[in-house]
Amino acid sequence: MDRIAIVGGARLNGEIQISGAKNSAIKLMAASLLTDEPLRLTNMPRLADTRFLGTLLTRLGTMVDERNGAETILHTPEIVSSFAPYDLVRQMRASFNVLGPLIARTGQAKVSLPGGCTIGARPVDLHLKALEALGAQIDLHEGYVYAQAPRGLRGAEIEFPFVSVGATEHAMLTAVLAKGVTVLSNAACEPELGDLADCLNKMGAQVEGAGTSEIRIIGVKKLSGATHAVITDRIEAGTYAVAAAMAGGEVRLTNTRADLIEALLVKIEEAGAQVERMNDGVIIRRNGARLKAVDVDTGVYPGFATDLQAQFMALMTMADGESVIREHIFENRFMHVPELNRLGADITVSGGEARVRGVDRLEGAQVMATDLRASVSLVIAGLAAEGETMVGRVYHLDRGFERLEEKLGACGANVRRIKGEGPAEAEG
Repeated sequence: MDRIAIVGGARLNGEIQISGAKNSAIKLMAASLLTDEPLRLTNMPRLADTRFLGTLLTRLGTMVDERNGAETILHTPEIVSSFAPYDLVRQMRASFNVLGPLIARTGQAKVSLPGGCTIGARPVDLHLKALEALGAQIDLHEGYVYAQAPRGLRGAEIEFPFVSVGATEHAMLTAVLAKGVTVLSNAACEPELGDLADCLNKMGAQVEGAGTSEIRIIGVKKLSGATHAVITDRIEAGTYAVAAAMAGGEVRLTNTRADLIEALLVKIEEAGAQVERMNDGVIIRRNGARLKAVDVDTGVYPGFATDLQAQFMALMTMADGESVIREHIFENRFMHVPELNRLGADITVSGGEARVRGVDRLEGAQVMATDLRASVSLVIAGLAAEGETMVGRVYHLDRGFERLEEKLGACGANVRRIKGEGPAEAEG
């Protein structure tokens, strides 16, 4: 099992090109099921999650062609199977989003429920209620969703009881081939929703309002192929922005947009680092002065992203004073706290609130990643820790960060991957 070793103390100077967004790419890949023509995606990240979904799509009938560079062509001339088994869906929750496109294209599907998640329950009931509103007949037994639409799908008015990115995306992917008009109210407003809508519209769909709380979809009979560039990954951009602020130095982030991470950039500035917003990216500078403690509350977009909470907490471990970080999205997203404390941080958790009292120094230690974002928070802490930090279970990190060691190393970080050495950690 691979590990990441970081020797702290090096300042970061250089340029990091941000990859395409994982959270958008996997939904765009699912959209390839909606047409019998090729869908060409550029600016595609090469990640464990995209490989997992590619394996599932291949089983369903998609030909997945990863070209040189960041281009992937997905072609599903025929759905050869409408069955998505547990052993594939369990590897990545977003695989569940093949359910709607399969129903829309073939009128039936059998898809495994995704199972538990280490950062919270994340139930799929909103997904299923949306599909039922669109005319799907849903049965649940033995851990699988059995879905049929014998009379076809029809447009509906769907109001989500709370904002859900996954349910909004799933409803969009399904409704584009439903007969009539669908209106999604209290919809998620994340930029990835707009990216999905842009791609679907290039394929011939009629989606309006994506990126706002109300999305209107006029169903069409057929979608065609298209070429679409995946939006930049705002979580990766935010992660490297925090890493630069933690280590000090000057890092330019390219192939990204400052407005996508504005809530984070404001907090980085409050903490004492300099931020320069540019047309094609962001520059983060810190001259070595000690950071200041800053409070953070996570929220839905355009608020502070929950996917950047662990990284910012790592930054606050060496800030002057006490910061309070409140998590409002997931109920169990502080599992990185014990690992940060192993490095010498002083963090206490009560319910959905973490209090971070800044310390003068962190010390390298062996730590273990518990989920995707937690894993990279340990890398960030390791950049400033004295001595060597060894991060285990980095398969979590590989799910969402492309060539992390290479990107940080090019800016002067002392970071390396250790391939398959040492005992495998237990999954418990």
